Amino acid sequence: MSRPPNHEFQEWWSKQRDEYSNSPDSDTDTTGAAAFLAVEISDSPAATVKCRRPRVRSARQLSFLYLLRFNQILQILAHLVTGLVSVVRTANRRIVNSPSFRRSESRFYKLIKFFLFVVVVLLAFELVAYFKGWHFAPPSLHKAEVLGMVELVYASWLRLRADYLAPPLQSGANMCIVLFLVQSVDRAVLMLGCIWIKVRGIKPVAALEYGVKVAGEDEESLDVEEYPMVLVQIPMCNEREVYQHSIGAVCVQDWPKKRMLIQVLDDSDDFNVQLLIKAEVQKWQHRGVNILYRHRLIRTGYKAGNLKSAMSCDYVKDYEYVAIFDADFQPAPDFLKKTIPYFKGRDDLALVQARWAFVNKDENLLTRLQNINLSFHFEIEQQVNGIFINFFGFNGTAGVWRIKALEDCGGWLERTTVEDMDIAVRAHLCGWKFIFLNDVKCLCEVPESYEAYKKQQHRWHSGPMQLFRMCFMDILRSKVSWAKKANLIFLFFLLRKLILPFYSFTLFCIILPLTMFLPEAQLPTWVVCYVPGLMSVLNILPAPHSFPFIVPYLLFENTMSVTKFNAMITGLFRFKGAYEWVVTKKSGRSSEADLITFSERESTPLVENTGIQRSTSESGLGELNREKLSSKSRNVRSNRLYRKELALAFILLTASLRSLLSAQGIHFYFLLFQGITFAVVGLDLIGEQIS
Repeated sequence: MSRPPNHEFQEWWSKQRDEYSNSPDSDTDTTGAAAFLAVEISDSPAATVKCRRPRVRSARQLSFLYLLRFNQILQILAHLVTGLVSVVRTANRRIVNSPSFRRSESRFYKLIKFFLFVVVVLLAFELVAYFKGWHFAPPSLHKAEVLGMVELVYASWLRLRADYLAPPLQSGANMCIVLFLVQSVDRAVLMLGCIWIKVRGIKPVAALEYGVKVAGEDEESLDVEEYPMVLVQIPMCNEREVYQHSIGAVCVQDWPKKRMLIQVLDDSDDFNVQLLIKAEVQKWQHRGVNILYRHRLIRTGYKAGNLKSAMSCDYVKDYEYVAIFDADFQPAPDFLKKTIPYFKGRDDLALVQARWAFVNKDENLLTRLQNINLSFHFEIEQQVNGIFINFFGFNGTAGVWRIKALEDCGGWLERTTVEDMDIAVRAHLCGWKFIFLNDVKCLCEVPESYEAYKKQQHRWHSGPMQLFRMCFMDILRSKVSWAKKANLIFLFFLLRKLILPFYSFTLFCIILPLTMFLPEAQLPTWVVCYVPGLMSVLNILPAPHSFPFIVPYLLFENTMSVTKFNAMITGLFRFKGAYEWVVTKKSGRSSEADLITFSERESTPLVENTGIQRSTSESGLGELNREKLSSKSRNVRSNRLYRKELALAFILLTASLRSLLSAQGIHFYFLLFQGITFAVVGLDLIGEQIS
């Protein structure tokens, strides 16, 4: 159907054509007509805009518009100020309410605060100079022109830092660089030793091998005389979350029951925890396991005192070896069969140490970074030292000792917080040898909160310095070779326990920020970027799946240097807190083997004081789980604020701003990201929050 004609358009078109034909300046040629008949259609609104009359705003409208914009800016600034005040108040409230604030400020924290005040003043001074253009043409005292007061002060400052401050800072930087390189060479040598072990296939060889127990095989059919008498000790203290793990794993060891005695050494001061552990021990006693419960009334000496008290029992003389497991360790059923055979035919062997494996290594970023560190420690340090010099530091758990070696070196001593390292050093000085088994692993936990990890690292770095003070003369007077004495003093203690935290904190947290304000003293780019990056790559090789975390690992290790440095100084000079022992908080993560052990508890009545009654169902785990969920709901988790880390974060961020004024690229980015890392750790945003 055709469209009906539009008469109105035709009339308008005819009228327009007639007007154009009658106009005096019109051309009657075909070109003009063609030009008129060519209608241009454009989608652009420019043509319409050109035809419109420009809109003019009155003064009143403009005033109202400016007032509206000004009001919006004021509202934004008010929100920012309110948020900042809220953050400051919250931070101040958490700091005041934290237990660390109630204690007097340490001297170390006061030094960090003074350093922060100095760098803030210097930054303000440099900002004034920058906006006055003095970074291009600085004023000088040697010029003839008259200087103003501010110019005179800045010129005097330039002369002071160039002649008196920069030279000692540069000397300190050079010393730290030398220590840094020496420690890097040590790491590289250890890595080469590990590569040599892997390529040559070197590993300890046992003189005999125990067979695997066949299902349904009776213990009486075994020749039990082939199995030596083994004492198993499980020291613990208020380990409510994990006590079942170690007890259950040890009680199912594939070892003749008549040839093994288990001691549960409970130092708990919580009466409810004592009842729970007693009930667990009684459960395994009813199943025929040779297990005892011991509790000290006088808890002196921490773990060393607990072990020393257990070794004083009369029946210990009937046993040849002692295996030690902390409360969160879960040895495999064949652990003793894989470790005891190495003592056969080696009368000078004192210790067989197994490797740790972690059930919660992928729980959060903090546990992943710890896994990198500990993987390097076991795969590289322990294995290389065990193969080439038969000595390394006892890890305190997951190891088997010859009882004769413990007695020969004086037994457990309570003089330090690292009783494991203490007894290892004394055994080494008495001529005993150690073996590390990298292929025998024992499941355990790493701390999931920064609070627990920080306390653990403080003890691990304070104790070695206490021990070094006490045994230095014993090392010099011992009858071992001078090569072993040099290894103990220079490598084991000084380089790996003292120099490492010293240069890490001093170089990257003190000297590097100061070089931004004293540019006459410089740190080369390879010291700030390339060598630390290479060392991080070497450290992460034993845990190749952690390569995506190489940058957080580098930054976090520098952040932890403040805790390690403080602990090292505290232990070396016996400051307050040097002998502080805090049990590492456990979360109770379980492996698949532990879940089986956990389900087996259904046949055991729970402690009456817990208020949980056996149900008519197949097990009482339902009520137990409900009790645990209700207890968890009562726990309020919150993050703490760590003052030293936050103060250092402000120092590094201030130095990064000063570096930005000088256009120092690598130094700026390093200081910026390192400062952000300190702030994240100081705000307790890494790891699990504490309850």
